Amino acid sequence: MKITFLTLFPDMFENFLNTSIIKRALAKKAFEVEVVDMRKYTLDKNNRVDDYPIGGGAGLVLKAQVGIDSIKAVKKENSKVLYMSPKGIKFDQKQAIRLSKEEHLIFLCGHYEGIDERILDYVDEQISIGDYILTGGELASQVISDSIIRLLDGAITSESLDIESFDDNLLEYPQYTFPREYDSKKIPDILFCGDHKIVNKYRLKERLRITLENRPDLLENRKFTKEELELLDEIKNNITNPKWMSDAIEKAKKFIK
Repeated sequence: MKITFLTLFPDMFENFLNTSIIKRALAKKAFEVEVVDMRKYTLDKNNRVDDYPIGGGAGLVLKAQVGIDSIKAVKKENSKVLYMSPKGIKFDQKQAIRLSKEEHLIFLCGHYEGIDERILDYVDEQISIGDYILTGGELASQVISDSIIRLLDGAITSESLDIESFDDNLLEYPQYTFPREYDSKKIPDILFCGDHKIVNKYRLKERLRITLENRPDLLENRKFTKEELELLDEIKNNITNPKWMSDAIEKAKKFIK
């Protein structure tokens, strides 16, 4: 995959591309990237890239010529042009998976008051990361790119992607590491039982509980399995130590120090 960022502020991508997983993914050639300064495409004799909105109003608007010529300069037959906009479709994990299959993504990053409407004729999709306003599209494009890049082959291990938040519309279960107790907070005993089937059942219950508490909307159209319905019943009836858990914890005691 190739990712192109069209921006008026290329320096905003310096840290993003040189930190953590993104940096390693680039080094492994999991994707290609180019950051294009749209200012170099202006035909204005004073090098202006934006102007006041026609009809009045606050702020500055990216000129049609700058936006259109920038897109034309980098777009190929296999490219998909995305514009970061609160008017766009709401971005989620399904969108990330879909976009991760594209060959070339071009992120058009508006700034200030937005872009000339005519530029949208050269855009394939408008995407929003939430119902709030940012100064520009650079941060939004980085959020979306991060969620896409981590799905690409070679970016991170496949095991890290096995169960994550929003897989099957469930949020992720809690994670722990040693020490077993810190500041009077203990890792749940059941995680030491050594029975992977029981551990997975416990984690499924936690995923259901956390989703029910924090994002019940994700469960509205879910087709529950028999096991999930039983676990939901335990959650709703506040059964914190059912027999399947207490038996497993009892067996785990010899491993817990």
